[in-house]
Amino acid sequence: MSLCLISAGVTKTLALAAFTLAWTHSIEKTGWQEDWRVTPNGLELVQARVKGSGAGMEPPPEAQLIDGWFQWRPKRAPMPQLVLGNSGVAGEWRLCADGNCRTLSDILGRPVGTHVTTMRACEQPLEPAR
Repeated sequence: MSLCLISAGVTKTLALAAFTLAWTHSIEKTGWQEDWRVTPNGLELVQARVKGSGAGMEPPPEAQLIDGWFQWRPKRAPMPQLVLGNSGVAGEWRLCADGNCRTLSDILGRPVGTHVTTMRACEQPLEPAR
């Protein structure tokens, strides 16, 4: 399986079985991370982490504070796609794999800006993840 990214008229396919999606909350300026797995059933959210709480980002009751992050395992079915918006005020979404994080603009080779980015599982890898 691979991960397809579509934004601003550009499509990229990355040879990834798992990745972390990282961003900074636009109001609280706090880090948030989600670990995802690419499966034949879609994108599966494996774990979520947040550095703090407030402004609609409170961790659930089952979250545990580990190394400064509230961490928990969301219980939800795999999603056929993930649609990411960007307000333009909090910085970019970052995709991390194998210890390397890159902005979506870097991966797509052009500024994403406020364009929506769609992520989904796809069949054929076109580019290895860097």
